[in-house]
Amino acid sequence: MKENIKCLIIGSGPAGYTAAIYAARANMNPVLYQGTQPGGQLTTTNDVENFPGYPEGITGPEMMIQLQQQAERFGTDIRDGWATKVDFTGPVHKVWINDTIELHCETVIIATGASARYLGLPSEQKYLRSGGGVSACAVCDGFFYRNQEVVIVGAGDSACEEAHYLSKLCRKVTMLVRRDEFRASNIMEARVRKTKNIEILFNTETEEVLGDGQLVTGVRIKNNITGKTTDIPATGFFVAIGHQPNTDIFKGHLQLNETGYIINTPGTAQTSVEGVFVCGDAADHVYRQAITAAGTGCMAALEAERYLSSVELSTVE
Repeated sequence: MKENIKCLIIGSGPAGYTAAIYAARANMNPVLYQGTQPGGQLTTTNDVENFPGYPEGITGPEMMIQLQQQAERFGTDIRDGWATKVDFTGPVHKVWINDTIELHCETVIIATGASARYLGLPSEQKYLRSGGGVSACAVCDGFFYRNQEVVIVGAGDSACEEAHYLSKLCRKVTMLVRRDEFRASNIMEARVRKTKNIEILFNTETEEVLGDGQLVTGVRIKNNITGKTTDIPATGFFVAIGHQPNTDIFKGHLQLNETGYIINTPGTAQTSVEGVFVCGDAADHVYRQAITAAGTGCMAALEAERYLSSVELSTVE
């Protein structure tokens, strides 16, 4: 089964839906495949309070429903399914959906996002799903734990940056480092060590996230040298062990960095292949916010429209 498409958007979430809104309003007849997690990472977030335009806040799933409805209002064809293979070697950009549908696209906008890495503990996943105190984004959720005690797991630059951010909001931040040293840069490590309300526990791993069934109340930790376990009080448990961009199918077809993020031309959404654009967390390993994802979704759609116009103009000439 083959289908010709003017503008294909792969993935949903703030980036994909925003790209769809702009592409639809530009009469590009966008088709959007929602991917394996319709709505993206925000569907696992209970409260969103930092997205402009929602003075009372909004739940992540509700925001994604509204963005989808807005994209559909302007004519976006939103479909279930996910991209399983691509071929960007020729003048036509080919994308396969669920290994059965072959799409021939004039432009492609990639909005596949990234997935936060978690420890995988049953207790961690329980309170993550319930929204009871587990998070992978201090900037997103730290405000909810102001003047409280929290725990953060990680040893790299991102973990240090998030720990420092939390220290400005929380009464105490306990940082769990699995080894006897940081992986972070010297300047980030020094910043954490100098912060008085951050306690660093080396050679320490998480045994269990403790709670009352609804909310996190503490963390059971284990010293991996002595084997001693300890329960420490906490109302929030932050995981900062990295993100994995959902870009595997683009390896060998687009230029990616060493960790798998798609490389775009600075200041644009253009990838290494003409007519293929990227937005959101598939390229952004710095900010990873809904508002920045939406902004790059706008950029991708505008650039796709300009690309189509330039191709049409060259054909006429």
